Amino acid sequence: MNRESSLDALRGLAIVGMVLSGSIAFGGVLPAWMYHAQVPPPLHRFDPTLPGLTWVDLVFPFFLFSMGAAFPLALRGAIEERKPASHFWGLAATRFLLLAFFALFTQHLKAWVIAAKPGVTEHLLSLFAFVLLFGIFYRGVKGAVDRYGKWIRIVCFTLALLLLGRLPFREGAGFDLYKSDIILMVLANMAFFGLLIYYFTARRPLLRLSILPVVAAIILSAREPSASPVKAFFYFNEIAGLRFDWLYKFYFLKYLFIVIPGTLAGEWMLSASWKEKMPATSGATWTYGLTVVILLTGLLYLLLYRNEPIALEGWSIWLLFTLCGGLLYWVCRLSKQKVFQDMVMAGWGLLLLGLLLEPYEGGIKKDPSTFSYYFLCGGFAFLLLPLFRSLSNHRSTSRYLLSPLADVGKNPMLAYVAGSLLVLPILSLTGIKLYWDGLTHSPWQGVLKGLLFTGAVMLITRYSVKRKWFWRT
Repeated sequence: MNRESSLDALRGLAIVGMVLSGSIAFGGVLPAWMYHAQVPPPLHRFDPTLPGLTWVDLVFPFFLFSMGAAFPLALRGAIEERKPASHFWGLAATRFLLLAFFALFTQHLKAWVIAAKPGVTEHLLSLFAFVLLFGIFYRGVKGAVDRYGKWIRIVCFTLALLLLGRLPFREGAGFDLYKSDIILMVLANMAFFGLLIYYFTARRPLLRLSILPVVAAIILSAREPSASPVKAFFYFNEIAGLRFDWLYKFYFLKYLFIVIPGTLAGEWMLSASWKEKMPATSGATWTYGLTVVILLTGLLYLLLYRNEPIALEGWSIWLLFTLCGGLLYWVCRLSKQKVFQDMVMAGWGLLLLGLLLEPYEGGIKKDPSTFSYYFLCGGFAFLLLPLFRSLSNHRSTSRYLLSPLADVGKNPMLAYVAGSLLVLPILSLTGIKLYWDGLTHSPWQGVLKGLLFTGAVMLITRYSVKRKWFWRT
């Protein structure tokens, strides 16, 4: 696949956000905007009635958007070569199954899943799991490993299956198909359906977009209490008594509302004008960047605290949106670059749809996710891509901000599990985790804990990229 640094940076931002949000201090040390809006402090109990949006709720959609944008970049060559449909079906099925395995294996081999009170053995098993995943998914430089790569993958995959089958796991529950990393399982479904949808509509973007109202209609019809063929299709999860809802649910396809718009971004990134300097002037670049940051932080704040007196009336959201929209329009006029203008207008349009739909379904929510959530997150992703592309023209920001994020984005699978299967076991085995768990007495310690952990994951991932130790499906 052709590497695109701005897309790698967006994907890296999503991974860094996932790691940071899962490693900061919990229990009321930090304010509500540092956690998922529906899991507020201090108890962090899931409350599906709470509306709102925080930066934590954006990271997974950003990754999904990046996945969608990567399809045109990855598949363009094969499509132009007119490879048969079987090639793309095989590619989609392979990615689907490998990511599903990744979701099951990584979840089961976390030390606290193996045992309620993990000790040395459990942490060593987690480290061993990381080594096995390395052997299964490693795709690096050509050399001796590549010559024996097939056999290494077979051996590591066999050992991984033996672990899943033989370990008793927590409270002797054994291996459970329904115990998986839900984020990875959703990604597996999006890799399958998103790839095939893009292949069959590569030259028909309007047809691709028309899939979204069909998905929306099925989701909305399935909510009705009465039985119907549409509802039966939505809940179809069994064949001859064998249930497969652990692997696939039509409900997962709701995330196509983020993936499919991402494919449009990927197609625009293939154009020659994307490589041009954008926007036209340095002043326009910083104006655009500042506007996006203000719009992002302002909307997140107002949507999370909209019922608080300090948030003023609901009109403040529309005032902020209008003022920032005017600045974005001014920057687009200065740029005169079609791809930049398309990205900004697409982002602004999706934000508008998201805000118009925000009161629907009881307010914006990540879980259960609302239509406003899909559109707002997709809109923010559209605005960030040209921002990263613009900042890449400036050496200092490119070196100190975009390059670290892009490196993480180049090896997302390794980065995603490095914390749970490598860093945490090492901290536990060395005894450092006892002091690590104590960093919860103040907000500064709570944030420092997350930053140090995230920094360690970033360093490990960047080292793997420099060594060309990539994990791929």
